[in-house]
Amino acid sequence: MKEAKKTTRKKTINTKNTREALPSFERLDIEPNYKDVLVLRRFINDRGKVLPQKYTSLSSRNQRKLSSEVKKARFMGLLPYTDRHML
Repeated sequence: MKEAKKTTRKKTINTKNTREALPSFERLDIEPNYKDVLVLRRFINDRGKVLPQKYTSLSSRNQRKLSSEVKKARFMGLLPYTDRHML
């Protein structure tokens, strides 16, 4: 018996919802630091959440460093926890 051909569907990329990857810490040649608020803000969305690794294009080690440094900066009062601080 002949085997039936399997048809594969190509995945289409939705360009409306994808974000451009940010430059990683290796390319910038810096280490994440809680004092560098301007650098940390690039890895935080408008709601105050840390962007996922899919969008930041960081390695697992640097993503963990980033999240811990953001937590330190929030505790020190350099970054807000949420976007609703004026209520």
